[in-house]
Amino acid sequence: MAKIGKTARTVLKHAGLRTRLAMMTYSPDWLKSSLGPVLSFGDMLFIDHGVFRMFYLNLHRIADSDVWRSAQPAPHHIARMARKEGIRTIVNLRGERMCGSYWLEEAACRKHGIAFENYQVRSRAAPSVAELRGARDLFQRVEYPMWMHCKSGADRAGLMSVLYLHVHKGVPIEEAVQQLSLKYGHIRQADTGVLDYFFERYMAYNKETPIEFFDWVETVYDDTEVRDTFRAQGWANRIVNTILRRE
Repeated sequence: MAKIGKTARTVLKHAGLRTRLAMMTYSPDWLKSSLGPVLSFGDMLFIDHGVFRMFYLNLHRIADSDVWRSAQPAPHHIARMARKEGIRTIVNLRGERMCGSYWLEEAACRKHGIAFENYQVRSRAAPSVAELRGARDLFQRVEYPMWMHCKSGADRAGLMSVLYLHVHKGVPIEEAVQQLSLKYGHIRQADTGVLDYFFERYMAYNKETPIEFFDWVETVYDDTEVRDTFRAQGWANRIVNTILRRE
């Protein structure tokens, strides 16, 4: 029964994607301009679970810096942050997506003169060396104040917040890893705990053989080995994947 339910959800998800693609590709311009925003907003609320983010965005300032982290914002969230905090860059950690949340965010950034960056990272895999290098480069080139978000603001936003504090602010990894915690909704016992395990492997190595974080990444780190040796717990995955419906 559970397998049937999962299959049905997958079919509905793919059907919804095909419908969105058809609407964007084949609808006449007058229909796109009149109904597009309405349909995108409905997609954001009910397909992308944005209705829950209307009540709680999981928005936090990162250690008194000019950087924020959160779940997927809606247009009114972006307008408020542009007005109150002068946000200059939004980094979308989900990557480019064919969905209402993405289209609305892209339009809101254009409206408020905010640079919109897509930098996709993963929540259930040890980060690759290329992803880590890319994050370091991103923090060096974007304009601040900056706002990073994923879907729920718990896992991918946590990973990037740790990297931001270490790379851009010089905070030791041992302190920066507090950005991956239950306070933000991160559950380390689930598959998403591979992110904690990644940093734990560095800290253990550094304790025995002192080494700079990116030197370790470039010369010692093996993302495949970290992935294969991490063990999640089933009850935690049921919470994260089935109840919370995290990406």
